Amino acid sequence: MSTYKRAPRGELSSYEADRFTHGGTTHDVYRKGRGPAVIVVAELPGITPEVLGFADRVVALGCTAVLPNLFGEAGRDPEAGSVLSQRLYALRSIASVCIRREFAALALGRTAPVVDWLRALAAREHARAGGPGVGVVGMCFTGGYALAMAVDPRVLAPVLAQPSQPLLLRQGSRAAIDCSAADLARVRARCDREGLRVLGLRFHDDPFVPAERFDFLRAQLGDGFVAVELSQADGHPSSPMPRHHSVLTRDLIDEPGQPTRVALERVLDLLRSKLLPETERRVEPTA
Repeated sequence: MSTYKRAPRGELSSYEADRFTHGGTTHDVYRKGRGPAVIVVAELPGITPEVLGFADRVVALGCTAVLPNLFGEAGRDPEAGSVLSQRLYALRSIASVCIRREFAALALGRTAPVVDWLRALAAREHARAGGPGVGVVGMCFTGGYALAMAVDPRVLAPVLAQPSQPLLLRQGSRAAIDCSAADLARVRARCDREGLRVLGLRFHDDPFVPAERFDFLRAQLGDGFVAVELSQADGHPSSPMPRHHSVLTRDLIDEPGQPTRVALERVLDLLRSKLLPETERRVEPTA
């Protein structure tokens, strides 16, 4: 068994629970911290202890971590229980997002309807927490949501962690992302006009995030897209998956100097620089 340190794990009980309704849709929301809001949109199968561990790092910066519960059982460890129970839970989560219209999992060139709900949540959290704007970190299935949310001028730090939509089931899906052409043009305009930077993270040879997707984002956003691409050898050797995928959580080697840890620090630095006054910026210990 590897002795490399894995991603930290957080406790859902340390978060304040809330509900938010917009456009007739209601989801639970979990919140922790003080300072400008960062919307952390969990990867499949849901808000895991490792997603909470990442959110705790956002809190340590001096920000408010806000986690909408869009799918899955919040706080559940997907690696707990029997192998059968783990697989059934993962399949239930995947099936739920594939059939729900708010996610539009199979659509090409379309912003998912749930993004409108997320934009409204970001507006509420900005009004509540204050600061110059909000950050958004989308992961895996929700990675592209951070891009589509960046049409809102309140979003100052969008992060696309291994954006996996559209699912690779249709022709043309490799060189595409779940964001409409109109929304993508508005984000490009912000990049050109305001210097907005969209940070993207992926592992090479990740079957869910093909190289063509990042090539597409480079072509569409120019210098506005900043790509961090890691080799498969950079991921944690104890990952349960055959290919490394989750840069900030499951496949993170949480030790100074490791490429995944450097990628994590790039994310935290972006949030820190865009959301916090210099006098209030906290630096997480690197040991």
